[in-house]
Amino acid sequence: QVQLVESGGGLVQPGGSLRLSCAASGFTGLYYIIGWFRQAPGKERERVSCISSDMFSSYYADSIKGRFTISRDNAKNTVYLQMDSLKPEDTAVYYCAADYRRSCRGTPSYDYWGQGTQVTVSS
Repeated sequence: QVQLVESGGGLVQPGGSLRLSCAASGFTGLYYIIGWFRQAPGKERERVSCISSDMFSSYYADSIKGRFTISRDNAKNTVYLQMDSLKPEDTAVYYCAADYRRSCRGTPSYDYWGQGTQVTVSS
């Protein structure tokens, strides 16, 4: 069974940085994708970023392009989301999710989810 555990959230001032981690385990296939999502109170869940297991495919939402960077360390089975130049509107619960597919393109179903980590950007 795929398990995902997020960490790294917290309180940060506007303009600051945080790095989220998603520790993944239990994959039985060679190809899969891991995405980051966020959901703020009263708002719909937003897909933020995605990276494939072979790192050939990635995705960034327009709202975070140029500020967030997704990466992965396959030796540690961990995906990271480096968040720089944070804004108050980045405040949300951030989730990582996984799907057995080769590419981040299209609309993956994301069958596996972590428990989420809170990110609060405030002065």
